[in-house]
Amino acid sequence: MNFTLRIPDYYRQEIEALKGDVSINQFIVSALSEKIASLRTEEYLLERARRGSRTHALDMLKNAPDVEAREDDRV
Repeated sequence: MNFTLRIPDYYRQEIEALKGDVSINQFIVSALSEKIASLRTEEYLLERARRGSRTHALDMLKNAPDVEAREDDRV
């Protein structure tokens, strides 16, 4: 599938600066695939959240040990 794409000059300049050794076409295809993956991930997580149960999650947390966080796991 082929499309003619008009890109505003300010985006073209940004793409040229960021694309590295790949073609503009490959850069755009890569950016498009990242956006699609992001949107699909969001849909997946929303669906998982709809199927989830707050009560079940809180019940699971009740089983967590009441201990101090390890030194390397503190914020």
